[in-house]
Amino acid sequence: MSAPVEAGRVMGIPDQNSAVQETWPAEVHPTERASGRGSASTEGCLVVNADDWGRNQETTQRTLDCLRRKTVSSVSAMVFMADSERAAAVARESLVDAGLHLNFTAPLSAAGVPQRLVEHHGKIASYLLGHRLARVVLHPGLTNSFEYVAHTQLEEFHRLYGHAPERIDGHHHMHLCANVLFHHLLPSGTIARRNFSFQPGEKSFWNRYYRRLVDLRLAKRHRLVDFLFSLVPFEPSDRLRRIASVARRHAVELETHPVNPDEYEFLMQGQFLLAVADVAVAPHFALSGA
Repeated sequence: MSAPVEAGRVMGIPDQNSAVQETWPAEVHPTERASGRGSASTEGCLVVNADDWGRNQETTQRTLDCLRRKTVSSVSAMVFMADSERAAAVARESLVDAGLHLNFTAPLSAAGVPQRLVEHHGKIASYLLGHRLARVVLHPGLTNSFEYVAHTQLEEFHRLYGHAPERIDGHHHMHLCANVLFHHLLPSGTIARRNFSFQPGEKSFWNRYYRRLVDLRLAKRHRLVDFLFSLVPFEPSDRLRRIASVARRHAVELETHPVNPDEYEFLMQGQFLLAVADVAVAPHFALSGA
């Protein structure tokens, strides 16, 4: 394999003084609503999106329970996984709002996965999981592998769901890795998941700085929510209430994994709806202004 190149060449990093500070959960900084495609909404909404739909039957079923409980708005579907075929059938029958959960790292567990796909996917996974900074470094030697794996998963989603994905994110957020962003492997115009939103002090300056650069680059070709948070941690107790307050004015996505017992219980037993009582959970991912 060819040696990777430095991250600065991928993102076109400007002078440090141009860095934009995070402002969660106050008003959105003007550069949050990037020009062009940019932010997906001018009105508030709270979208709760469940990842890993179709990874296995347990994940699909727990997510379906939460959809029926109306604590989950939409799902991100994996393809070439053990339950992908059945999950797609359930989604079509139950009108589940599904986007593509692009997978470069988890083993492909479906029966009959093409050997060529397994080989290219294995090369990418080995690289991305080999070092925590691998995602930020462009690897020219894996260009063809990334293109093939991304294109094949897009085609498989179309086959399973009957249409191209209108929304894309990634397992372990690897849809934001340098090889994907630099080569524009996500179809232009789709809703793409941004980086998590953090307060100043929650992450290092350079961590937040790099994430902001990625989001600004992403916004040039895709539509983004204003803020992305994880459902967990549940504490402090006012955290979700503050997020709900932000969602009254801005487009907010909450990422969840109902296969995790604590998240499933929280979503199913009413605590979540009480915590976000100030705003209704969106019935799907179709944001205002879509």
